[in-house]
Amino acid sequence: MNPSVLNVRAEALYSELVAWRRDFHQYPELSFQEKRTSEKVIEILNGFGAYQIHSHVGGCGVVATLTNGEGPTVGIRADMDALPIQEQSDHSFVSRHDGVMHACGHDAHTAILLGTAKILSEIKQNFQGTIKLIFQPAEEACDEKGESGAVKILQSGLLDDMDRAIALHMCPWQKRGTLQLHDGPSMANNDEFELVINGRGGHGGYPHHTIDPIWLSTYVLQAIYSLTGRKVDPLEVGTISAGQINGGEAHNIIPNQIVIKGTIRSYEENVRLKLHEELKNAASLTQGLGGSYKLNINNGEPALLNHPFINRVIEKAADGFQVVKKPFGMGSEDFSYITEKLPAAMFFLGCGLEEERSLHHPKFDIDEKAMIDGTAILVKSALYLLTKEGGE
Repeated sequence: MNPSVLNVRAEALYSELVAWRRDFHQYPELSFQEKRTSEKVIEILNGFGAYQIHSHVGGCGVVATLTNGEGPTVGIRADMDALPIQEQSDHSFVSRHDGVMHACGHDAHTAILLGTAKILSEIKQNFQGTIKLIFQPAEEACDEKGESGAVKILQSGLLDDMDRAIALHMCPWQKRGTLQLHDGPSMANNDEFELVINGRGGHGGYPHHTIDPIWLSTYVLQAIYSLTGRKVDPLEVGTISAGQINGGEAHNIIPNQIVIKGTIRSYEENVRLKLHEELKNAASLTQGLGGSYKLNINNGEPALLNHPFINRVIEKAADGFQVVKKPFGMGSEDFSYITEKLPAAMFFLGCGLEEERSLHHPKFDIDEKAMIDGTAILVKSALYLLTKEGGE
């Protein structure tokens, strides 16, 4: 099908894309709580009259399937959850849920996938194969088992027959008309740690009678922050950051213990394991100084591994766009659970305003016309992947 025709179809959906996005924006829901959002998605999908719809997938997830004859199965994924952030905006469609906000663009992702669904339902005679639209819950958080929405949906078995998959993410640091792509590791392994440093507390005026865990922690933190370039190759991507340090109850009392919590980020698995090892070595410094420690490391999302072939398809679908080829940063993204199972890729879609509104910021916002671009690129990418032309 002529790509320019698909661009026109996406352009014609602009008012609907805006209406959908603003509706989701006004009623944001946190991870594993996306009940209204999924109900709205199902209502809109039912209006297209072409999809087999599975609801309550992995919690509040929705998987919509469109099949036309024999052929490959292509998945297209959007996340639906919001963040625990108080919005600071004067828009007419500001969040109506106190302390909850779509500050990462998931409202736009969902609207774009609905636009993609509408166009695909109207042109299904133009392709052979199956499209699976994945409206995923809980990208931003994990449950008590440490499982995010992508893990839950994969466990359902509904995606077992997927051959390839694509996804997008809004990109406020690039302007409309720009696409960011990268082959291989493009977002980070995301692991968390909790380090308990035990000493022996006592009076702040008599520190020599104590084993001060705060003093112990200064050696540990210096060792942690020295890893890059001393223990890890400075040309390899990896970092450890402490985000919380808790301990003590009074200004003149040395506590028995302190707790340090933080994040471990990396791209390559060997660097990930090296950082884990060196964090343990840093923690063990406490023992040589008379203290002790307990360290727990929880593996989170793996690195996002973008398949080069899928990226080339996306780049072809984005003909005419400026393409920036570099990693997306040290954030994490649970679409990585899909990219580690089959050829798949995510692209970052330029949507920046004159004043950049960064991800997870209380004033986050987008150029809504970028949703036209996202819809057209997803539709064209899916069609290329379903044709012989899109074969590897």
